[in-house]
This record gives sequence, structure tokens and C-alpha cells, in this order.
Amino acid sequence: MENMRPSDLAREHGLSTQAIRNYERDGFIPSAERTRSGYRIYTEVHAAALRAFLALSRAYGHADGGEIMQALDRNDLDGALMIIDRGHEQLLRDRSTLDSVRAAIDRLSTETGSPSESGDMAPYAVGELAHRLRVTPATLRNWEEAGILVPERDPATGYRLFRAADIRDAELAHLLRRGGYPLEHIATVVEQVRTAGGTESLSRSLEDWQRKLTERGRAMLAAAARLSGYLDLRGHAMEF
Repeated sequence: MENMRPSDLAREHGLSTQAIRNYERDGFIPSAERTRSGYRIYTEVHAAALRAFLALSRAYGHADGGEIMQALDRNDLDGALMIIDRGHEQLLRDRSTLDSVRAAIDRLSTETGSPSESGDMAPYAVGELAHRLRVTPATLRNWEEAGILVPERDPATGYRLFRAADIRDAELAHLLRRGGYPLEHIATVVEQVRTAGGTESLSRSLEDWQRKLTERGRAMLAAAARLSGYLDLRGHAMEF
């Protein structure tokens, strides 16, 4: 195979030669052989490894991309594939969360008696909200402990005050709970609603969320192709 210098690998990706040396040091690309004078000698195997690592970093993040390449450097293919499997599992969970948000928002948008996004309604006490949802006050306190609800406290009495946004979150949690979702999952969904600023704002952000998941999925496909090419080339080189 044709010999390459660190600058040859760096130039293709707009990196510095120091970055290439760091990647070698960290086990993200195979160790280079040296000339008698100590200069590194890279080959197409190293170039393929670098392409694979950068693609993996875009798909799974820098840390996981590095761990995958380090596992391969130890000839631990199963360990590398396990990290990849975890990334796909996370993407599937994120897609499930997105579907849950969509379904819950659709329900809240059509359900009669749902609170408005405005704050012009009187706050509910814990008993009043429990009666509205037909759950026990203890259930609401459990949701609060799980981070699903974050009600204010009356400064004079210390009682919980559930305003419009809190009621929205409680109704969303109630819908998801009836669907069999665990509290940890519900807390994630409600946080997405909270971050977006309400159901109306979240509905506008769902398309962007979907786009990001699609981009991640495509990045995983691209990384798989790069990784497969690297493994084939690496295996071929090791035969000689």
C-alpha cells in the first residue's frame, strides 16, 4: 500500500497534523510504523480508519466513536458492535419518545376542558387538580418527586399551586401514564414540552426534532459503510 504522511491524512479532512498524532495516541487509528529516522508511515488502512472514526463521531458522538475504534484496535469486534447497538437503541428510544409526544399533544389539543396556554386562570390546589384528573393527591406528589411536575408554593401557607402550565403537564403525564409509560419516560416527555414552552410551541418544534433524528439515522448508515470498508481493508492488510 502507498505510504502516507500525517499531512496527507490531515489534508483530506481539514485537520491539523497534531490531531492525527493525537488520534493515533488515543487509539482512534492504528499505530503507525516508523522510518529509521523516526517519521511516521501511514497507509490506506490508516486513512480508512480515520474516515471511519470521523463518521462514527458524527453518528454516535466523539466519545463513543473513539471507544468503538479503541475496541477494534484491541481486536474486540463484539465490544465495538455493542457500543454501536447501544447507539441504535438510544435512537429507537428517542423515536418512541417523539411518537409519545405527538400522540399526547394531539390528545391534549382535542380534549375538552384542557387548560389554555395562557396564565389567566386561577391556580389549582393539589386536591383540586387530583379531582380534575381523577387521581389521588399522593399520585401528584409522586409525579412531583419524579420531576414531572414542578408546582410553585404559596409563600404564606407552603401549599402547592398548580398553574396553567402545571395543569397541562399533569394532563400530559396522565395521558402517558394511562398508556403504560413509566415515570422516567414521562418525565422526559414533559421536559420536552416544558423546554419548548408549551404544547403549541412543541408542536412547531416536532418537525425539527424529527429532522434531527433522521439526520442521526443517516449518519449511522454512513458510519456503518465507512466502518465496514475499514474492516475489510484492515482484514485484507492483516493477511499479508
